[in-house]
Amino acid sequence: MAETDPRDFDEVDHDPDDLDADPGSEDPALTAPGWEENVPSIIVDDVHVRYRVFGGRKRSHGPEMGRFKRMLNRSRGHVGAVNHVHAVRGVSLVAHHGESIGIIGMNGAGKSTLLRAMAGLMPTSSGAVYTAGTSSLLGVNAALIKSLSGERNIMIGGLALGLTASEVRERFDDIVEFAGIGDFVYLPMSAYSSGMAARLRFAISTAAIPDVLMIDEALATGDAAFKARSQQRIEEIREHAGTVFLVSHSMRSISDMCDRVIWIDHGEIRADGPTKEIVKEYRKELKRRS
Repeated sequence: MAETDPRDFDEVDHDPDDLDADPGSEDPALTAPGWEENVPSIIVDDVHVRYRVFGGRKRSHGPEMGRFKRMLNRSRGHVGAVNHVHAVRGVSLVAHHGESIGIIGMNGAGKSTLLRAMAGLMPTSSGAVYTAGTSSLLGVNAALIKSLSGERNIMIGGLALGLTASEVRERFDDIVEFAGIGDFVYLPMSAYSSGMAARLRFAISTAAIPDVLMIDEALATGDAAFKARSQQRIEEIREHAGTVFLVSHSMRSISDMCDRVIWIDHGEIRADGPTKEIVKEYRKELKRRS
């Protein structure tokens, strides 16, 4: 029996090509300027969102329907019936650090539903959403407690963003100054106008720069000065390699703040590309449907 050389069983725990590599060197792809912009911040993979609506189904009392048939259909046609809505239909997209992406579409297209699913506030029926880092959803209905003062809401909102109480206190004056509400911050939010509340929501949500900021029509109630400050803050988030999503019916806001636009139609992506190109096509469609 032939003798076996024990060296034949030595384990090789390296790739031969690695022998020439410098152990102290780093991957050039991770050290090149602007590498973060090439890294996905959020991936949406074939996402579907379905939900049920209770009540509100329209009755049918056409002359062709007899009395007996109406009785049989009563259980399906009364206002307490269940209606199934397929709001988002197989949406897939990839966003990168440093991008500012507008999401447009007509009422009921599924824009806000998609945004809530991306933020993890609404479960997906199928598909998956992968997010690198923290995300913050800012909307006109963002949770602020009207019975509490703006001061207390700043503390609660800051803690919800992951800041410590001392960090919130350090940023308190900046938040109030950005919102432009002055001494109203010590009054209950029930005394605020819609514009004041919107400014405070935005100021709180951006107090800690998130990796992904999602804005759902929250800028619609602000004045021109507030929109200018908001645009500057969005640019600051992008400079820190953050990603911004903006849902809006204002094509001017989309054009000013976004470099990419996703057009949602009936729960599906109809177009995805440069802002100027997609906005132009969307406006043509609006004229065609009007």
